[in-house]
Amino acid sequence: MMTAHIAFSRLNPKAKAKVAELLLIEIPPADVPKSTDFVSASHWADDVRSNSQFDFLKPLHFIDKPFSLDGTALPEIEEENIVKALKDNVEILKTSTDKNAQARALRLVIHFVGDIHQPLHCTTKVSGAFPDGDQGGNKFNIKIMKGGKLKVEKLHSYWDGGISTFPPSGPPPKFIPPPLKSIAPAASLAKKGNPASDPALKLDDPFNFEAWADESFQLGQDVVYKGIRSGRRPSANYNARALKVARKRVAWGGYRLAALLNSIWPE
Repeated sequence: MMTAHIAFSRLNPKAKAKVAELLLIEIPPADVPKSTDFVSASHWADDVRSNSQFDFLKPLHFIDKPFSLDGTALPEIEEENIVKALKDNVEILKTSTDKNAQARALRLVIHFVGDIHQPLHCTTKVSGAFPDGDQGGNKFNIKIMKGGKLKVEKLHSYWDGGISTFPPSGPPPKFIPPPLKSIAPAASLAKKGNPASDPALKLDDPFNFEAWADESFQLGQDVVYKGIRSGRRPSANYNARALKVARKRVAWGGYRLAALLNSIWPE
């Protein structure tokens, strides 16, 4: 939602008009939230997780690029993944004449651009204990303080929540999004110190999804899994480094999402 908020303010008039048109199209089933505004549309792909009709979307939220520190053999990367999903759905936005297909593709693109910038959507740690990987930190538990009590949390969830600083939400399958009013200030914090003028963003190359995944994969190794131990509390130093990266990835996702949609629907 923060990524979508940042992107929406950067859309050109033609792209804004096109997304407004597509978001007015309701996607069945009826019990799924309508997601008719750009920011709310960003969590449609999580809203449908509890509906078995959309099980085919589950592997498309990530690409588990494996690495190992103990010499365990690396598994193959699944063919159905977020990089392929972005390519497929961008192609629908570019070429399809089916408005319903475009309406769904737009919701998925908004969501997947956010996901691919989260390092643990592109990294899995392989070890003797987890020869198939730890599922992007979903099998890596840490301890954090919540409500004055020490609680167990998945490393993946810790990063999804911006090191416990992003507006709180309920996890899938029954996703409960944070209120819209909390998104703007959180997005502003993400942009602070992370300007869209950074040449490393390569906004003139808005369809290089492999490069985005590679960035996240590298951050997974260099930051996410470094200096943290399973079953332990993250240090203050780890949290400071992690929060800086988490906010930057939200900002970059927003800038790139806008560049992508503006390229699909140029003025």
